[in-house]
This record gives sequence, structure tokens and C-alpha cells, in this order.
Amino acid sequence: MRTVSSVEKAVTIILGDSNPLVLSAMSEVFQRDTRFSLLATSATAEGFLTTVLRIPAQVGIIDWALPEMGGAKLLEQLREQQGAPRIVVYGDQAGEAHLGALGAGAAGFVARSDPAGTLLETCLAVAAGKMVFPYLDVRALQGNPLQTLSPREMDMLEALSRGLTNRELSRELGISGNTVKFHLSNLYDKLSVRSRAQAIAFYYSNRQSGGKA
Repeated sequence: MRTVSSVEKAVTIILGDSNPLVLSAMSEVFQRDTRFSLLATSATAEGFLTTVLRIPAQVGIIDWALPEMGGAKLLEQLREQQGAPRIVVYGDQAGEAHLGALGAGAAGFVARSDPAGTLLETCLAVAAGKMVFPYLDVRALQGNPLQTLSPREMDMLEALSRGLTNRELSRELGISGNTVKFHLSNLYDKLSVRSRAQAIAFYYSNRQSGGKA
């Protein structure tokens, strides 16, 4: 039974997952636990973003592949919002989503294969200001230059791989031509390449080798 005191102390939660069965199951888990107060749910990244702007919450839990925006871009948008919830990504660790989540600024990661209790304890820790991630091989993380790219630089590299010109990059990303040149310069430095062609080759080489791209 929830008392007034327990409700006031409960960690406020917003859930985002495209799978209705997963969303329903997670909702039930948090509604049964008096340490939490579930405020809202969403099946899309856009809906999640709209919701957290209307309803302040301490912790948000998202599917890394949340449509249409995806987890990385959603985290980029949330970083620009004051009072945004700290984000726990609930995803597939085998696909290295935990590395992407860490690089994009999430506060925690829980694999879908983990027990429900792990998700609950992670959310409590994140609400308390901690970062919670599974074991990471830091040497491997540092050895992959793509892990050093900002979300904007990653977007630009993906756009480059589609053959977009600087003018098309400016239009697609909503930034000025000078900003495009600035990001490209940083991108080349981080990847240790000297040209657009080399950056594209690096991108496709990394995809084929199973790295983050």
C-alpha cells in the first residue's frame, strides 16, 4: 500500500519502448514497486521527448532502438533540455548498445536479458546520481575512433557515406556551411584521415568488421 510519504519519496519514472508487450511488462513491474512512481509511457522517441517536456521525471528508461529518432538522437535532444530525466537504456548488450549509450550520455544501461530486479536497482542508483553500466573493456573502447565521435559527428559520417555534398549536409543537418566544415575538420582529426573518401572508407570498413557505425 502506498502512503502519502512513500509517494513523495518515490522515484518518478517515464518509460519508452516500441514493443507493447515489453512496455506493459515494465509498467507492471514499476507500478508494483512502491519505491517508484510511473508517470507516463511512450512507444516512440518523439512521444517520449514530448512527454518529458510536459511531465518532469527523475529517470527515463528507453529502448535503444526507439523509433523513429533512435536512442542516440533522443539523448542528444535531451541534453539540450533543462531538467531532463537521467536516462537508463534498456537494450541488447550483444549489439554493443551499451557502448553507444555510454558515448551518447546515458546514465545507465540494463540488458533485456537481465532480471527485472537489475532494472529496478539500476534506476534507483541513477536517481541517486550514479552511473551504472555493465563491464566495459576500456582498452577496446579507446581503440575504436568511432567511440570518440559526438552524435552530430556520427550523423555527419553516416550522411557522408551516402555521398552528400557539403551543401546537402548543411540542409539535412540544419547547420550552416561553415559549421559543416568545422565538424568535418574535427571528424577527420578524430578518425586520423585526410579526406572525405578516406572517412567514408573508414566508415564502411568499421561496419564490415562489426564495430559501432
